[in-house]
Amino acid sequence: MLKKYPESIRIVLKNYPLKNHKFATKAAIAALSAGRQGKFWEFHDELFKNYRQLSDKKLNEIARKLDLNEAQFQKDRKDPEIVAKVQGDYREGRNIGVRGIPAVFVNGKRIRNRDLRTIGSIIEKEIQKTKKR
Repeated sequence: MLKKYPESIRIVLKNYPLKNHKFATKAAIAALSAGRQGKFWEFHDELFKNYRQLSDKKLNEIARKLDLNEAQFQKDRKDPEIVAKVQGDYREGRNIGVRGIPAVFVNGKRIRNRDLRTIGSIIEKEIQKTKKR
């Protein structure tokens, strides 16, 4: 859908660290910190590959694997702006009814059936609505 409608669609990822995962918040902060060095998605992907082994040591291993500037990475992990972003995303999610992940919304409407065909159909309908305006 992104390729088909590059001017009409954008993906917005929000952080929703699960409270029952003791490293979820640290992982979200680490991913945003990696993002400051242009490696958000690479870090994100590594987090999900290693979600059962997450620890401070694993976060640092991922940073080294991705060739991040380690001093900058450690500094950014403590940046109040990044911490506030993760906390704000979580509050926003709670306020709109997110209780677990992944949660998918299209134009503010929660999509419960997340198969690609259903999401594609919903997106097509939303685009047609905007074209009629």
